[in-house]
Amino acid sequence: MIPPSRKPQPPRTVTFEPLRQTRTFEEVCARIREQLESGSLRPGDKLPPERELSEQLGVSRTALREALRSLEIAGIVRLRKGPRGGAFIQSGDPSSMNRVIQDLMRLGAISLDDLTEVRQVIQTAVVRLACERATDEEIAAIGVNIENTAEATRLGRLDERMRHVNEFYRLLALSTRNEILTMFVDSATEILMRFLRAIPEGRPMGTLIEARRRFYKYFKVRDADRAAREMEKHLTEVHGILTRAYPGAARQAKTGTGTMAPAGPPSRPMVRRRT
Repeated sequence: MIPPSRKPQPPRTVTFEPLRQTRTFEEVCARIREQLESGSLRPGDKLPPERELSEQLGVSRTALREALRSLEIAGIVRLRKGPRGGAFIQSGDPSSMNRVIQDLMRLGAISLDDLTEVRQVIQTAVVRLACERATDEEIAAIGVNIENTAEATRLGRLDERMRHVNEFYRLLALSTRNEILTMFVDSATEILMRFLRAIPEGRPMGTLIEARRRFYKYFKVRDADRAAREMEKHLTEVHGILTRAYPGAARQAKTGTGTMAPAGPPSRPMVRRRT
């Protein structure tokens, strides 16, 4: 007799989702990526001609073309036409990451809060590494950039000013000697610039030059703690500007509500304002 506390439980019903069949072109992409990981393929290498490659892989030329187009969109291969054309392995295209992040922002999967949080984490690391690794010449170049930004602002050359703003973050990232950090900084800065360029006239803008000069005062003497704090203050100020301009984009990814601000060129006429 089974004790009351050990009564048999009714069997549970377990269901399984159908297995997803991999499409042929996805398998082709995976094979090419495997060759890259193993070092058999390197940037600049040319893939075999279409007919030969399709025979090697045992797939149709239609599936192969679809795979190559997918890899081209991902920035892995470059397709060239003509007698010397073909599929060539790229050296790496960070802009592909920009496109992915921008699309995620358009879909509401990434919010402005997310973007600012990541920028603060990354830029703090960048500032600390730059204080440690930058040469005196690189530090001086960042100082020149800040004064060029001030001059463009004084003369009302807003396009030029935006170029200097982009250059500031890139110079700082390059001085870390870390290519991945530089790629992340380039991507985040490009997305930020798209939002800032679309802010309608009349929105309050930050005091960029003052913030830059406060930052540089500590950066040029390699005071990483104070330089990082000044950078964080400026990024927080920029975030406030953006959330006031695009209130629906701030926490859309967290709440699932709100109207997404444009991550790409807006439909209305753009008025470039100061950052």
